[in-house]
Amino acid sequence: MDLFEASRVQELAALIEKYQDSYYNGEAEISDAEFDALWDELKQLDPAHPVLHRIGSDSGNFLKASHRMPMGSQEKAADPEEFLAWAEKHPYDEYLVEYKLDGASLELQYDNGVFAKAVTRGNGAVGDDITVNARKMGGVKLRLTRDSSPCPYTGSIRGEVVMDHDVHRTHFPDKANCRNAANGLMRRKDGEGCEYLHVVCYDALFSDHQFADEQDKIAWLSACGFQTVPLEICKTAQEVIDYRAKVMESRAELPYDIDGLVVKERRIDPEDAARARPDRQIAFKFSLEEAVSVVREIEWSESGATYTPIAVFDPVELAGTTVKRASLVNPNTMRALGVRLGSHIVVTKRGEIIPKIESVVPQSDSAEDSPDESATCAVPSECGTCRTALVDEGTRLYCPNKACPKRILHRLEKWITVLDIRDLGTTLIRALFDSGRVRSVSDLYTLTVQELTPYFLAEESLAKEKKSLGAEKVYKSLQSRRKISLAAFVAGFDIEGIGETLVEKLVASHPDMDTLEKLLGAAEAEIALVNGFGDITAQALVQGLAENAAEMRSLVDSGTIELEAVVSSGKLSGRSFCFTGELSVKRSEAEQAVKALGGTTKSSVVKGLSYLVTNDTESGSSKNKKAAGLGIPVIDEAAFWELVHG
Repeated sequence: MDLFEASRVQELAALIEKYQDSYYNGEAEISDAEFDALWDELKQLDPAHPVLHRIGSDSGNFLKASHRMPMGSQEKAADPEEFLAWAEKHPYDEYLVEYKLDGASLELQYDNGVFAKAVTRGNGAVGDDITVNARKMGGVKLRLTRDSSPCPYTGSIRGEVVMDHDVHRTHFPDKANCRNAANGLMRRKDGEGCEYLHVVCYDALFSDHQFADEQDKIAWLSACGFQTVPLEICKTAQEVIDYRAKVMESRAELPYDIDGLVVKERRIDPEDAARARPDRQIAFKFSLEEAVSVVREIEWSESGATYTPIAVFDPVELAGTTVKRASLVNPNTMRALGVRLGSHIVVTKRGEIIPKIESVVPQSDSAEDSPDESATCAVPSECGTCRTALVDEGTRLYCPNKACPKRILHRLEKWITVLDIRDLGTTLIRALFDSGRVRSVSDLYTLTVQELTPYFLAEESLAKEKKSLGAEKVYKSLQSRRKISLAAFVAGFDIEGIGETLVEKLVASHPDMDTLEKLLGAAEAEIALVNGFGDITAQALVQGLAENAAEMRSLVDSGTIELEAVVSSGKLSGRSFCFTGELSVKRSEAEQAVKALGGTTKSSVVKGLSYLVTNDTESGSSKNKKAAGLGIPVIDEAAFWELVHG
């Protein structure tokens, strides 16, 4: 661990202890998602850190009392991928699934069936004795009975102190949420307000009574009159994921808050339960980046030759934004998911970037608003522009007509975007295309100022033979972008799924592909082995290169385009940069300076990025926050140019 990582570990540990203290003693200062991000980062940097293996402490306002039953914390999974990874290591015949209540843990201790003490979780071994306050709470039985008969058992029952939504809205609207309100009330010295709280139970341990299994515990608690959590029994890990999606959709209707599910095996494992963090059960949490919605329409987005299905669904809030559309990627993905009109879908927005449909929530045939089995999502059969029959390869639906006007226009637009020829806007490109003057990339470089002038001046000005500054500007912009990198050149030809960064990665991985001719002759199998490609993308690149080979060679052989030599080493070799905010130069110029010295650029903040360059290092922007969370240096423009020129 280097000095920076050691410093970050120390910072994370301090933050976690601080926020644990506020969580257990009244008002939580940050959301669960933000706390989980800190926890996950510390776990990644230092898995053995003591903070990760102890529980937060309670306040010093009450007498202390020891627990009779283990009250450890749980491992957690933030999404289906993490849960499946856990389930692969824990292949149970059945998974018992309960609500994960979003309140405060409490142990109710009984002697010979008589309520003796209520102890908060504390540090897992010792907590606050809030017996007087607990006696006022709903759900706390002062004597254990079953079928009207006494239960003279000695031991403990574990539950969660919660506040119902109606109570919160009516009596405590000033509190941020039900959990904060419940935490504050249960720790009042005078006990005022505890009558608004109740305890929901989910575990039990008695010295003079043995339970058959975890399901038997819940049944016994319910028979004794305790309010319990619902129990769902799933046969597979996928059933757990599907059940989670159903609960996500309906949890707003619950009287109290839950923030996930607890998944465990059927058998009781005292040894595992005694650990500070049991391994054989897990908290499968919900996320602010997930929601359930209903598909109302399927649109087909046309981009060049490719048709992409887009699901339009009821608006949902994800990571602070309203989302109502998400790509279904391709026909195969849409079919595999089983998306239909009316389907209930799980939508995610991982990393606060692009919405994604993760799965379809199974619905019973009798369920209200269930999908109409007859309302299949029809796949277009012909190109809307040239009427050519579309090719459905499953992974891609596209128009195969090379002369399709839509494909040609899209390639022209892609070229000026990749080369950052900003003065040649979309409107002008389309006008030149519609006139028939520009029908290929090569045509762009034959344009003259005289030909461009009518697109900028009115007839009266043309009659007076006035010059057009706009026409001259466009002409100069085109001529200034005739020396470009091989990666930009290939990306500019609008080959499906092939961007500049991907080509850079290919060239860097294979020095024998560092010229156009070498790339045109590259084998599909060899390309597929490069990280980020695979068989489908490699096939798309090889086919796209073959389709455009004649014009590519013509542009280079004629001297119209000069390809820059690939820089395999330089002072910035091995370093990557992401730029954000307004700079004193065009972003493309800064990126070119990096590449000229052997470095690489990224469009977003990702793990492994060397530097985030910004005009405001103290900004609270999402990129700055993410960089700080990943331990990525954030530098200003002056520091960047010092790296370039120093």
